[in-house]
Amino acid sequence: MLTEVIATRYVTPLREGGSLPGIVEADDLGTYVMKFSGAGQGRKTLVAEVICGQLGRRLGLRVPDLVQIQLDPVIGLAEPDQEVQELLKASGGLNLGMDFLPGSIGFDSLAYQVDSREAGRVVWFDALINNVDRSWRNPNMLIWHGDLWLIDHGATMIWHHNWPGAQASAAKPYNASDHALAPFAPDIAAAAAELAPLVTEELLAEVAADVPDEWLVDEPGFDSTDELRRAYVEALLPRAATIHERITMEGPTEPKPSQAPGWLTEHLTPWPHPTKKKNDKDGQR
Repeated sequence: MLTEVIATRYVTPLREGGSLPGIVEADDLGTYVMKFSGAGQGRKTLVAEVICGQLGRRLGLRVPDLVQIQLDPVIGLAEPDQEVQELLKASGGLNLGMDFLPGSIGFDSLAYQVDSREAGRVVWFDALINNVDRSWRNPNMLIWHGDLWLIDHGATMIWHHNWPGAQASAAKPYNASDHALAPFAPDIAAAAAELAPLVTEELLAEVAADVPDEWLVDEPGFDSTDELRRAYVEALLPRAATIHERITMEGPTEPKPSQAPGWLTEHLTPWPHPTKKKNDKDGQR
């Protein structure tokens, strides 16, 4: 189960996302990016964030920590932005928080190089969860301390918007031609060999159990939240075994040299950064 905290202060909205997430401070002294239960995308966005975010973390991918955040609507009373105020008032109760990564910057394929192994792991994972929102138009990745971090998984598992057709939808191929990491020659075969055996029925049941009951209740066609959780497991488990055979890339996948200026690429070199190596050597003297 996700750790639960209480929001103590709304800091600022993040207008890059369509759901208008916001930065909040909580009673554990942490700072989080809050995804609101009252946002127009609905609670299934939060369900997808939990299942896919937790699954990614369990597979060794860098995904910020997730928490449940209790929000008192009174926090929104002093908010001057009417749109934000209405969102806060509509989201009283349980919401989702993602650990805020201070100083992180958005991923840019022209400024940051990704090796084929890591690119393959991310593309394979996105194919598994059918992530349609990690394209070059909107990468939904951050660079933090020289590492690549994955964020925003609310647009995944499109089949859970139409459960009667879920099995057929989950069996479809994944077109990675527009994926943000397609230019880095992702090694899909190696990723599948490494990650697919890790996606067991037990693991999927554990990440599905992290979803709060109140985001799962009253789903048409299901008699209980446990039955609905089982449906997520049954959609993802067979997909993990074979999705690597159905990933297509129509464009070139050879790595492209960076076109960013040297002063930028020097500071975005994949971790460990050269300055860290130098500092480590200095500390050993």
